[in-house]
Amino acid sequence: MIFWNIQSRTCRAWLSRVSLRQEPCFFSSVPPQPVPPLTQTLQGYLKALEPLLPPEELSHTRRMVQEFGRPGGLGPHLQEGLEKRARRTKNWISDWWVQWAYLESRQPLAVHSNPAISLPRRDFNDWRSQLVFASKLIAAVLDFKAKMHTGQLPVEYMRGKPLCMELYPLLFSSCRIPGPKHDYVAHHGNARRSPTHITVVRNYQFFQLEVYNSDGSRMTESQIRGQLLRIRSQSWKTDKEPMGILTSEHRHTWGEAYNRLLRDKLNQESVRMIETGLFSLCLDSPVLRISDEKYASRKAAQVLHGGGTFSNSGNRWFDKTLQFVVGEDGSWGLLYEQATAEGPPITNLLHHILEYCEKPDPKKAPLVPLPMPKKLYFHIDLDIKRDIEQAKQNLDILINDLDVNVFNFKRFGKELPKKHNLSPNSFIQVALQLAYYRVHNEVCPACDIASQRMFQGGRTEYIRSPTNQALKFILAFDDRSESREAKLQLFREAVDAYSDLTDQALKGHGIDHHLLGLKLQAIEEGLSIPKIFMDTAYGLATHWKLRTGQVTLPMSDHSVMCFGPLVPDGYAVCYNPQADHFHFSVTAFNCCEETNAETLARTLKNTLCDLQELLQPTV
Repeated sequence: MIFWNIQSRTCRAWLSRVSLRQEPCFFSSVPPQPVPPLTQTLQGYLKALEPLLPPEELSHTRRMVQEFGRPGGLGPHLQEGLEKRARRTKNWISDWWVQWAYLESRQPLAVHSNPAISLPRRDFNDWRSQLVFASKLIAAVLDFKAKMHTGQLPVEYMRGKPLCMELYPLLFSSCRIPGPKHDYVAHHGNARRSPTHITVVRNYQFFQLEVYNSDGSRMTESQIRGQLLRIRSQSWKTDKEPMGILTSEHRHTWGEAYNRLLRDKLNQESVRMIETGLFSLCLDSPVLRISDEKYASRKAAQVLHGGGTFSNSGNRWFDKTLQFVVGEDGSWGLLYEQATAEGPPITNLLHHILEYCEKPDPKKAPLVPLPMPKKLYFHIDLDIKRDIEQAKQNLDILINDLDVNVFNFKRFGKELPKKHNLSPNSFIQVALQLAYYRVHNEVCPACDIASQRMFQGGRTEYIRSPTNQALKFILAFDDRSESREAKLQLFREAVDAYSDLTDQALKGHGIDHHLLGLKLQAIEEGLSIPKIFMDTAYGLATHWKLRTGQVTLPMSDHSVMCFGPLVPDGYAVCYNPQADHFHFSVTAFNCCEETNAETLARTLKNTLCDLQELLQPTV
C-alpha cells in the first residue's frame, strides 16, 4: 500500500475547515483520545498474531517487535511524536484515519466502501404511495435537522459516558469530491447562505427541490408531495444518460472524468447543486422479485448499488454523504459515505424518521404557489459519453461479482447469551470464527468496529479476532473426545476474551489505530517505514478476511446493514441483534473460488444452533 504525505498544505487546510465547522451545541464535555502505552500495544499485537502464525514466523516477528520497542529505539521515538501530536491537535488519529482509510483509498465507493441499510418493506406497491411515503421521509429528516440546529438533539451516552456529537452537523450538505491521489470532503452546511434544497433522482434524472418556503419555514408534507408529483411528470423515460454511474468508478478514473465534466459551465452548476444539497432522495423502480426467499437479499443489494445499469444504479450519486432510497414496491433504505458519516449517528437519524412516520401530517399546506422543481441538465460530449459507457460496464461487472445473502435467524436472539451472562456481540463474533473455520479449516483476521466517540473528535477503532481462547475453543468444539463441560468452559473463555478486547478498545486502548499512527508518524517525519510494518506478519494481520459490523436498527424485523468485503478473498458479515432473533447479511465476491456467501450463511445458521445446544442441551 502506498502512503502520501497526508499533512500536505491542501489537506491541512481542508482538515482545519472541517474541525472548525462545528456548531457550539455539539461540543460536549468529552476527554481527548489517549495515545495507548507503546509496550501494551506491541504486546497486544504479538498476542493477536499467535492464533494466525506458525511458531517460526512468530519468533521472527517477535524479535522485530522487540527491536522496534526497545528503550531508545525507533518505537519510543515515534511514540513521543504521537504524544506531542495528541497535545497539539483535537484528536491525534481521527484525521489521519479518515484520510488513510477513506480519502486515499482508490477503490470504488459502491460496494467496497459505502454501507447500505435496508429497512422493512412499507405496505404499498404503487407510485402514488411511494411519493406519499417519500414526502413523509423528507419531512422527517428536515425535522431531525431542525432539532439538531436548535440544540434539541439529546447528547448520546454509551456505558454512562457522553459521546462527541460533532459528526451530526456534517451529515447534511456534504459530499466527497474525487481527486487524482486522494479525495476530500466538501461541507457546505455552514456557508453564509446554507443550502435549502435536496436532490431528487428518478429515472436517472436529477432535480433540485427547494424544501423551505420563502419565509424560512419547512415545507409541509403535502407541499413536498405536490413537488414530487411535478418531478414525476418531468421524468417519465429512462432515455437520459445515467450521470450518477460515473460516481461508482475507481476513484482515480472518476477524478479524471470529474475534471472533464466540470469544464462545461452547465455541468458545473448541476454538479454543484447535487454536492451542496442537504441530502439525496432516490425514487427507484421496483426490485425484481424472483422469490420471497431471495427478496430480502435483492432489496439490500438494491440499496447498496442500485441493482445494475438496467435497474436503478443510475439513480445514485455515490459521493453524497446521505442518500435515501424509496422504491415503488415499498422497498426503502439509506446509503451513506463513511468519510463523514458512521453507523450510530445514522441509526439515530433512522430512529427519528421511523417515529416521525407514525405521526399524522402536523401542518396544513399554505396556499402559496411553489416554483417548479429545477431539472439539472448536463452537456455530454463524446469524452463524457465514453466515460459513462466504461463506468456502466465496470459497475455491472462489480455488481455481478458480489453475492449478497440476507437471512433472519429466528431460533433465538440476544436474550439467550445474556441469560448465560455472555455478551451478545462477543457471542456472535466467536460464532463467526467457528463458522469460518468450519468452511475453510482455518481461522482468519477479522475486524469489528468499536466507537471512539467517547473522545473529542473520535471516530472508530477495530476490535480484532481471533484470540488464543477462540482458537482453543474452535479446535475443541467439533472434537468428539472433548466433554460438553470442557467445551462450555472454553466457549465462555473465548467470549470473555473478546469482551475484554472490546473494553480495551472502548477505553481508547485498541492496537490497530495506534500501530497505524506509529507508521504514519514515521512517514510524517520523513523516515523509512519501520520494519515491523514491512513484515509479512503485518500484511497477514491486516488482510481482513472477515469484515464485520453490529448495528442495532429500529423496526427490527428485516432491518439490516450491508456492505462488501474488504479483500477479494474475504467476507463481510453485518448483524442486527434483537431479543428473539438475529438479522444477518453476508457478502462475498463470486470471482474468488474459495469464498461463498451462501455456504458461510448456511454454516453460520448451523453453528448458532450448535451453540444453543451447547448452552441449553435438549437431551
